[in-house]
Amino acid sequence: MTNYLVTGGAGFIGSHLVDRLVNENEITVIDNLSSGKKEYINPKANFYEKDLLKFNDILDIFDGINTVLHVAANPDVKLSAVDTKTYFDQNIVATYNVLEAMRKKDVSKIVFTSSSTIYGRAPMPTPEDYGPLIPESIYGASKLACEGLISSYCHTFGFKSWIFRFANIIGERSNHGVIPDFIEKLKTNPKELEILGDGKQLKSYLYVGECIDQILFAFNNSQDRVNIFNVGSQDHVSVSKIAELVSNKMRLIPKFIFTGGEIGWKGDIPRMLLDIDKLIKLGYATKYNSYDSVKKTIRELLHD
Repeated sequence: MTNYLVTGGAGFIGSHLVDRLVNENEITVIDNLSSGKKEYINPKANFYEKDLLKFNDILDIFDGINTVLHVAANPDVKLSAVDTKTYFDQNIVATYNVLEAMRKKDVSKIVFTSSSTIYGRAPMPTPEDYGPLIPESIYGASKLACEGLISSYCHTFGFKSWIFRFANIIGERSNHGVIPDFIEKLKTNPKELEILGDGKQLKSYLYVGECIDQILFAFNNSQDRVNIFNVGSQDHVSVSKIAELVSNKMRLIPKFIFTGGEIGWKGDIPRMLLDIDKLIKLGYATKYNSYDSVKKTIRELLHD
C-alpha cells in the first residue's frame, strides 16, 4: 500500500484523484478550502485543513508519505491580470514549501499538475519538447516556475517527478471555466449570452475521468528522473460551439453577444491543442475527444 499525500484534495481534479486512489492506498489530503469543498473529500482519506503557505503547520504531515500529488494551486487564469501576488504565493511559494517539506521528511516522488499555458502561443499540436516556452499569463508563468523548481530538486536532491501539462480539464465538480460560466449566465438571463472574445477560440478539452487515467498511466509507466507529459485530447472545439451546446441542452435560444477580439482576457491563448503522442506511444489508449468531453460535462453540471 502506498501512502499518498494530495494537496488540493478538496478541489475539482484533486478530489477525483483521491476517489480513484483511496480504496487501495493510504491517502492524506491537505486543503485550505479556499476553493475546494469539504464535501468533495472522500471520507476514507485523512484530511488536514491547512495552508501550504504556513510551512510549520504542514511539515509533520509529510511523515511516512511515499508520493506527493501536488494539485493545489490558484487556477483562475483571468484573475492573474488583476491580482499578481496571489499566483506567486499560492502557486510558486506553495510549491517551494511542498518541495522543502519533502526534502526534510525524505519524500522523493512528486506528481505535479502543470498547464498548457506554459507554452504561450505555440504551433499546434504542441509537443512536450517545444520551446522556447513563453507564457503570456502570470498563471502560466507561475506554473513554469514551479516546473523549474521541481526539476532542480530532482537533480539536486535525487527526487523523481511526473509533470503533467493540462489542456482544459472539465467535468463533474468543475466550478470555473467556459461551461460553468455559460450555464450561470443563462440561468441569470436566458435571452442573452455574453461570450468573451469573438467566439472563434479553439481549444482542447478533456473529461476529468480520463485526465486521471492519463496521469496514473504515465506515473506507472515512466521512470525518468523528470517525466513530462501533455494531458489532453486529440482535437479542439470552438467557444461558439460550446455556447450552442450549452444553450441547446438548456432548451434556450439566446442572442450571442461577443465582447470582440481574438482573446477573451489578458493572457488568454486563443488556440491550444496539445500533442499527446508521447503518452500514446507509451501504450495509452484515448477514450474521449473534446466534443464528447464537453457534452458529458454539460450533462453533469446540469444534472441531466
